[in-house]
Amino acid sequence: MTSTNSPQANDHIVLAGTDVSVPPLGVGTWAWGDKGTWGMGGYDTSYSEETILSAWQACIEAGVVLFDTAEVYGGGESERIIGRLLAHDPSVRDRVVIATKFMPSPWKLAVTGSLKSAARASIERMGIDVIDLYQIHGPISLRSHEALAEALAGAHSDGLVKAVGVSNYSVKETRSIDAALRKRGLRLASNQIEFSLLRSMPEKVGLLACCRELGVAPLAYSPIGQGRLTGKYTVANPPPKSRNFGNYPMETIEEIVAVLRRVGAAHDDRTPSQVALAWIIAKGAIPIPGAKNRAQAEDNAGALGWQMTGEEVAALDQVALYGQRGISQRIWQHG
Repeated sequence: MTSTNSPQANDHIVLAGTDVSVPPLGVGTWAWGDKGTWGMGGYDTSYSEETILSAWQACIEAGVVLFDTAEVYGGGESERIIGRLLAHDPSVRDRVVIATKFMPSPWKLAVTGSLKSAARASIERMGIDVIDLYQIHGPISLRSHEALAEALAGAHSDGLVKAVGVSNYSVKETRSIDAALRKRGLRLASNQIEFSLLRSMPEKVGLLACCRELGVAPLAYSPIGQGRLTGKYTVANPPPKSRNFGNYPMETIEEIVAVLRRVGAAHDDRTPSQVALAWIIAKGAIPIPGAKNRAQAEDNAGALGWQMTGEEVAALDQVALYGQRGISQRIWQHG
């Protein structure tokens, strides 16, 4: 069952105030080069730079060309891997959109200098000329939004970045940084947040509505709960303990997966993860699931080219969880 209005990979979502456009689905690369959480070079022996290359190629073939990384992922290794992937076939640089992030640690009080230095280091690791989307990784800086906006504006005027965004910002914080950027002739392009059926809070608190109002693209990280919504994991086979996003009891998650399977069965047997991603797209956000290999990349791409009925979206709304609000979430995740 496919609608003529179904989201496609070649749909262009133009980031506010820029000529940078992204598809309705991207790729998160936290796992690329990460051992502690994702097991590269550790517990996941099926996972290597060779499998990452196959995932990268499959994504580009499918038109899923937004790749999100960060300076802290794998201690910079995620960015270095992207650099090697680009070097493997430089012709794809004009087709892909590279997003990365600056870690605004509290001790980085000279934030303009710190941010520009970090941006240059990211550019060097990836072997690119400019960062397509540069994001503040979280709301943990001791500096004001005016100071952060000034730092982003400086990186933009220096030609280091094309578009600027944030991550984990609340409604109030999103409005504040957006206003500070507008004073400097820039727009807030994105706010990257944890958003999934295991954390629907961004919709419930009005953050998605705020983003729509301001023209900010919400990027949804951990959109399948670090694998929990794929159907791969069960009570008897739980995910690795290092994966803490969406960490609800598997008995609860299995109930959600059952609904995902039921919806998927009505749409050419779409997989649970494809349905979970399609739900996010239906909410107006851009999911950025990870992909360790070609099979995962191709499965993710299957979230495009079809859409659910309003009744099916509502059925998933009924089982969506609000999200956890422990101390670590309150410090790091305001959005």
